[in-house]
Amino acid sequence: MPTPLESLVNTGTKLWLDSVDPELVLENIKLGATGATSNPAIVSDLIKTGRFDEDISKLVADGLDDEAIAWELTDSLVRNAQAEFVEINKQTGGNDGYVSFELDPLLEDADCPLSTEQRSAEYIASGKKWAAGHSNRMIKVPATPGGLGALEELTAAGVTLNVTLIFSDRQYEIARDNIWKGAQRREDPKTLKSVYSIFISRIDAYTAKTVQELSDAAQGEVGILNAKRIWQANQEFWRDKGLPLQQEMIFASMGTKLPDDPKDKYVAALAGSDIQTNPPGTNTAVQAMEGKIFTSQIGEMPSEEVQNEIDTKVNFEQMETDLMAEGLKKFSDPQKALLQLITEKRASAD
Repeated sequence: MPTPLESLVNTGTKLWLDSVDPELVLENIKLGATGATSNPAIVSDLIKTGRFDEDISKLVADGLDDEAIAWELTDSLVRNAQAEFVEINKQTGGNDGYVSFELDPLLEDADCPLSTEQRSAEYIASGKKWAAGHSNRMIKVPATPGGLGALEELTAAGVTLNVTLIFSDRQYEIARDNIWKGAQRREDPKTLKSVYSIFISRIDAYTAKTVQELSDAAQGEVGILNAKRIWQANQEFWRDKGLPLQQEMIFASMGTKLPDDPKDKYVAALAGSDIQTNPPGTNTAVQAMEGKIFTSQIGEMPSEEVQNEIDTKVNFEQMETDLMAEGLKKFSDPQKALLQLITEKRASAD
């Protein structure tokens, strides 16, 4: 009998780890993981453990400032994870085995003085820089005005992209269309590989607080419904493009946030296609569910009654605005904390 996570992979879902912790990467490869993602919160938490103090001391001795050290550490962690997945990338012809590298979240900080056009230019420059020389690195760009404005040029330059912080079909469609435009400017559009990270559990945590009038049948289903609808739109768009590589949804924010939800709620509901980036704790909890066998549920939609209720009561435009502001803060604050942590470690080393 397959393990729970093996049964998940057997449904057609790719399992990626939402971490670049070197120990967890190796552990989760044994569980079936074929890729990984990173973000500033992950990197900051890793540096807090003290396991990389020696690396920081060396970079300080090399004369790097705090910001440069933060990016060197991020690059090193992502690069090490890439090495573990590079064979999978080769074996799948570039369809799997990637690790995501997130660009500077401070470009979207409330205090950033740059215009939308200037932010796009920064994403383009830094995206090209951090992608150079890597076969299985995805550059992670947020679905903000500045980020969306950079996608066509980055794609045209051959950069493999993971568009993150998607909460709505509006964001997804702009991202997808800009990437497809960029692909047309490549020497060979058929080299395109792109993924779109739609966030799940954050939506249900949001509606539990702000749309309390939802019925019991509808509450807790908004994130899943939203993700499945965007997944269907993505399937439909790419169906006739004749591309050898899959242009996939990443189902992100897969850890449950409401105390009464089973740990495998989103894993089960979205089994059967594309990519799940699961936190280490979610994978551990799922793997411990003895006898659990996942089956494909990606095509199963809530009842028409539940869908109609959600469409009537949930303001998706407002939800996108609120969750994007929250999401950007959850990335920019850890980046600031990382820089502060490096400052403190520099001082203690002096």
